[in-house]
Parts: sequence; C-alpha cells; structure tokens
Amino acid sequence: MFKRLFEKFSTHTALIVISLLSIFPFVWLISTSLKGLDENIFAYPPVIIPEHFTLQNYTGVWDKVNFLGYFINSMVVAGFTVLLNLILSSLAGYPLARMNFRGKRIIFFSVLATIMVPFQAIMLPVYLITLKLHMVDSVNNFMGYLGLILPFAVNAFGIFLMRQAFLKIPKEVEEAAIVDGCNVFQVFFRVLLPMVKPTLAVLAIFTFIGSWGEFLWPSIVLTKDAMYTLPVGVNNLQGMFSSNWRFIAAGSILSTIPIIIFFLAMQKYFISGENEGAVKG
Repeated sequence: MFKRLFEKFSTHTALIVISLLSIFPFVWLISTSLKGLDENIFAYPPVIIPEHFTLQNYTGVWDKVNFLGYFINSMVVAGFTVLLNLILSSLAGYPLARMNFRGKRIIFFSVLATIMVPFQAIMLPVYLITLKLHMVDSVNNFMGYLGLILPFAVNAFGIFLMRQAFLKIPKEVEEAAIVDGCNVFQVFFRVLLPMVKPTLAVLAIFTFIGSWGEFLWPSIVLTKDAMYTLPVGVNNLQGMFSSNWRFIAAGSILSTIPIIIFFLAMQKYFISGENEGAVKG
C-alpha cells in the first residue's frame, strides 16, 4: 500500500514539475508584456509578478505596426490551409480505406514514405515552382496567398489520419446506404464524412497550429510588409524595437490567442478523434 502511494506521489510530482517547466516560458512572456518601462525585465532573481501592470505594450504594438493586417493574413492562410487539408485528405483517405483497386497498398505506402522527407529538403524546388507560377506577393495579394497555401494544402499525415478513421466505420453502414439508393459521392458526403467529425477536428487543430506558426516558408516567399503573416511580423519587431522586449512579448502573446481559442473550440472532439485515428488498419 505504501509503495503504491509512493509511486503515485512520485509520478504526480514529476508531472507537476514538468508541467511547470513547460509553461514557465509562456508565463514569463506574459509577465514581460505587462511590465512598464520602469521595471527591469532582466532582474535577478526574476520577478514574475509585475509591480505596475500596464497594457501599453499591447496598444503600442497594435498602433506602431500593421498588426491587424498581419492577423488577417494569418487567418486567411491558416483558414484556407485547414479547409483544403480537410477536403483533400478526406478525398484521398476514403478510397484508400474503402475501395479496392490495383496498386492500393503501393500508393498508400508511397504516401506514408513522404512523411520521412522534411519540407526543408524540397523547399528549393517548391520555391522555384512557386516563382515560375508567379505565386509570390510581388504580383498581387491573391497569388501571394496561393503561394503560402498550396504547398501545405495536403500532407501524408492528414491522409493517414483520415484513412484510419474511415477504416473504423463498419462496412454495413456503407452497404445500407447503397441499398437505399446512394451513389459513391452521397455515401461519402452524407454518410461517412459526418461519422468522422472528431478526426476532422483533430486534423483541423494540427493543421491550424502548424499553418499559424509557420515562419520559414512565409519569410522566404514574402517580400512586402502588407503580406506578412503574424510569425514574420512578430519576428520583424526585433528589428524595429530591438531594445523593447516588452513589445516583442506583447506581440507574441497576441499571436498565440487565436490558437488557444481554436483549440478550446475543438477540444471536445480532440480525444475521441485521436483514438479513431489510432485504429490499426
């Protein structure tokens, strides 16, 4: 009995310590963003609770840079990236899970193999293709958005996740829909797709977080300030306010709020969707 209690105590203590270490950078960022100019943010020992709370850092960032424009750009890019991933991953995962055709396993394992190829390895050819197709912000905003969205419109992880979710659905459901007169597209859109909503939510969360926080690709293809996404715009603060880390912290906090809101909105689907995606196929 004592041994079991000690094991539980040790486990919970370790988890609490790891959790505190994980959230400390975020807490420190919030603390820095709320400190006034008269407080030393690099004081030792560190002072977490500001002596004088102020929101001037947030209003300062909002007024001095095109923060609203960066936010809109990120919302457009992340929103359409999520939408395309949900549509294309579902359309690719459905036949790999429910249909029988020659080369099915080869296609599936070929798709999975692309997971091992990092984006940095193919970034140069993707950039050249984007340049040749004039999908850069030097042409117009629409083509600039396409250059940010299309390289991440679908990925192997999303296809695999949706395939596993479709595999879990009993074949009797599909057969009953066909008997009722549904064609393949009606079975897909009206019957099977509503049944994998939790997995769609999981894919949406991962895609949104990845797209919202993407820095490398936008920093390469973007040249106009008006087209900057939030990660690029916040990084630009270091050049504009190199001595004012309060503005940088405030900008970073503002950029994380949409991710938190999106996750909380989709949270009820997250756990069940992860379990569906883990079914052995």
